[in-house]
Parts: sequence; structure tokens; C-alpha cells
Amino acid sequence: MLEHLSKQTFLEKVFNYEKNNEWKFEGELPCIIDFYADWCGPCKMVAPILEELSKEYAGKINIYKVDTEEEQELAGAFGIRSIPSMLFCPKNGQPQMAVGALPKDTLKRAIEDILLKA
Repeated sequence: MLEHLSKQTFLEKVFNYEKNNEWKFEGELPCIIDFYADWCGPCKMVAPILEELSKEYAGKINIYKVDTEEEQELAGAFGIRSIPSMLFCPKNGQPQMAVGALPKDTLKRAIEDILLKA
């Protein structure tokens, strides 16, 4: 199940950038954050793929969505210049950003390589 994050839930579930200067992941499971907008065509193409992946990897990763129109401060905090942009957040280690509408096999590879490798 995809979950939409507000700034408040982002601070609680992903990274509290108001409290920490260094990256400190707050979540229980590794996650992907999809920075998108309702008017964005490529974002609409990626949405059903992310929905499928959230079911395939249920209990292993979380997939969150951040509406860049509603959450401009969050988008700014991560320097989002183009959408869709996806932030891959492993449980340990640094997050990695991917820009553009990625195909499902590329997303699966990133999940396996970035999020699920311990």
C-alpha cells in the first residue's frame, strides 16, 4: 500500500532534517520516496508500477509518495528540480536519488541492489 507523506510524517518516518544535519533514517523498513505532481505525465506512468512493487515487496520495503505541489518545502530540502524523482533510502547507509520515469525492471534492480542488500 502506498502512503502519501506530509512534511510531518516524512520527519517521523524517513528523516528529520530539522533535527539532524547528517542523514539518519528513521524508518523501520527501507523505502522509496516518489516525488511527483498530479499534472506530471511521466509520474502517472510510474504510479501503477510503484503500486505493483508495493504489493510485491510488502513487508520488505515501504513506498511513499510526496506531492511536490503540496510539499514544496520537502521538495526543496532534497533539491528536487525535475519529477518524477525517487529517493531510495536503505536502512543503513546513504540514500540515492534517481530521476525520471524508470521502468519496472530498473526499479526492481534498484530495490534489490540498494534497499535489500544488507
